[in-house]
Amino acid sequence: MTVTADELGTQDIKKLLIKQAVPSSIGILFMSVNILVDTIFVGQWIGSLAIAAVTVVLPITFLISSLGMAIGVGGGSVLSRALGSNHKEKALYTFGNQIMMTFLLSCVFVIFGLFFSDEMLLLFGAKGEIMKPAKEFFFPIIISVPFLALCMMGNNIIRAEGKAKFAMIAMIIPAFVNIVLDILFIKVMNLGMFGSALASAISYFMCFVFVSWFFVFKSELKLKARHFKFKIPIVKEITELSFVTFSRQGVVSILAIIINHTLYSYGGEHSVVIYGIISRMLMFALFPILGITQGFLPIAGFNYGAMNYERVKESVLLSIKYAAFLATLIFVVILIFAKPIVAIFTTDSLVMAQTPEALRWVFAASPIISIQLIGAAYFQAAGKAKKALLLTLSKQGFFLIPLVLILPNFLGIFGVWIAFPIADVLSTILTGYFLKKEMNTKLIQTTDGIL
Repeated sequence: MTVTADELGTQDIKKLLIKQAVPSSIGILFMSVNILVDTIFVGQWIGSLAIAAVTVVLPITFLISSLGMAIGVGGGSVLSRALGSNHKEKALYTFGNQIMMTFLLSCVFVIFGLFFSDEMLLLFGAKGEIMKPAKEFFFPIIISVPFLALCMMGNNIIRAEGKAKFAMIAMIIPAFVNIVLDILFIKVMNLGMFGSALASAISYFMCFVFVSWFFVFKSELKLKARHFKFKIPIVKEITELSFVTFSRQGVVSILAIIINHTLYSYGGEHSVVIYGIISRMLMFALFPILGITQGFLPIAGFNYGAMNYERVKESVLLSIKYAAFLATLIFVVILIFAKPIVAIFTTDSLVMAQTPEALRWVFAASPIISIQLIGAAYFQAAGKAKKALLLTLSKQGFFLIPLVLILPNFLGIFGVWIAFPIADVLSTILTGYFLKKEMNTKLIQTTDGIL
C-alpha cells in the first residue's frame, strides 16, 4: 500500500485514501492495543492503583514526546506542500530542521522533568496512594522520551512521503516489543511498575531503530549535512503549524490535570482508575477514525500545494463520510458491550459497577466527531495555522475544560462524563461552520459538496 509522492496528486481519491488510511489505522490500532494491553496487565497483575498511576504519568510523557508529533505534523504539512509544488530542496531542509528541533527540544524538556519530577507528578494528580507506583513508573520511561519524540516526528514524515505501510510497521514494532517485555518483566520477573516502564522504554528505542533504518535505506528524502542547518523561514513555518498540534496536546495535558484532580476530589483513587480505563478506550476504539485523519493529511496537503482543489474537496468529503460510518459502529459496540469491556481491565467491584455508564456517556456523541477531526486536519494540511489552532483546541480547550470545571459543582462525578458529549457537539458545530465556509470560497471551483 505504498505510494510515491507524485501519486498523491494523480491516483483516484477513494483508492488513495484507502491506501493511506488502512496502514495508518492498523498502526494506530497496534499502538492503541499496546497501551490497552499495558493497562490490562498492570491492572490485573499489579492492582487497580497501577492504572491510576499510568493515568497520571502518561500525560506527562506524551506532553514531552508530542513535541515530536507536533513538529512531524506541522513540518509534514510544509513538506507535503513543498513536494506538491516540486520544491524538493525545501522539503529536504524541512526534514533536516525537524530532526534537529525534535531532538533538542525533547532533551530540554526531559531534563526539566527529571529535576522537577515530584512537582510534576503532584500537578498531574499523583495524590495519596497513587504517588508511589507513579514514581516507579515515571523515571525509567521519561529517559526514553527523546526516542519516542523522534519516532513520532519520523512517522509523520514517512506518511507525508506516501509510505503509509512503513509508518504502520513503525507503530507495530513498539507494540509487539512492549507486550512481550511486559509479560517478561511484570509476570515472570515480578518487576512491577518499574518493569512496565522498562518495557515501554525499550519498545520506544526499537521503534527509533526502525525509523532510522527507513530514512537511511528507503526514503526518497536523502539528506546531506547542509540540510541540518537551521533555516529561519522554514523553522518559523514549521513552528507555526507545529504549535497547533503541540497546543492540542498541551490542552489535553491540562485537561488530564483538571479531570484527575476533580475526580479525586469527588470520588478518590477509584474515580481516577475509572477515567484511566475510559481514556484508554478512547485511544483504542477510535483508531480507524484517527487512521483516516492521518491518511487524509498528506493527500490534502500535497494536492493543496499543487492547487488541485477539486481533489482536496473530494478527499475532505470522502474522509468525513467514511469516518462517520465507522464512528457510528464504534458507538453501537460501546453501547452494547460496555460491561464486558470494563471487566477485561479489573476485578475491582466498585470500578466495575461505575465505569460502564460513564463509558457510554463519554462516547455518546462519537458518531459526529469526524467533521471536527477532518475539518481541523484540513486547515492544518492547507497551512492555515490560525484556523487549524482554533478548531484543534475547540473541543478540549474552549468547551471540555470549562464544562469539567463547572458541571461537577451541580452534577458531581456525572458532570465530568456528560461534559464529553456536550463538548463534541459544540466543537463539531463550530468546525462544520468554518469548513463549509472554506469549501464554498477557497475550493469554490469544485463540484458542489454535501456540506
